Amino acid sequence: MSFPDRRIRILVAKPGLDGHDRGAKVIAAALRDAGFEVIYTGLHQTPEMVVAAAVQEDVDVVAMSVLSGAHMTLFPRVRELLNGEGLGHVLLTGGGIIPGDDAAALAEVGVGRVFGPGTATTEAIDYIREWFAGREDPY
Repeated sequence: MSFPDRRIRILVAKPGLDGHDRGAKVIAAALRDAGFEVIYTGLHQTPEMVVAAAVQEDVDVVAMSVLSGAHMTLFPRVRELLNGEGLGHVLLTGGGIIPGDDAAALAEVGVGRVFGPGTATTEAIDYIREWFAGREDPY
């Protein structure tokens, strides 16, 4: 079931100590240009800060950029916290330097598709649109 009269709200988050946010800014701009409502958290967010922002902003999607190698800690923790807040319906996706085996393990704990370096922004945009069109609106 699709909800065309409502814009998709996406939180772009940069958790952890990694200070490289160019990719997060590029994807945030691409998502905004594609018609999504985008909230960017800025650098050095904790998982708790990311989820607090997701709750406050009432988002449909949390997209995290993780280049530090901490993806196997950060993504599962954010998923756990989202679930704890009753936000199991929120898509958790993102990108970074994430090996295929790790991406598969993340999928098993409820993380959506993750995108690596060089992925066209249109791929992420299409993925989010398809996910949103196929979901049941919890509201």
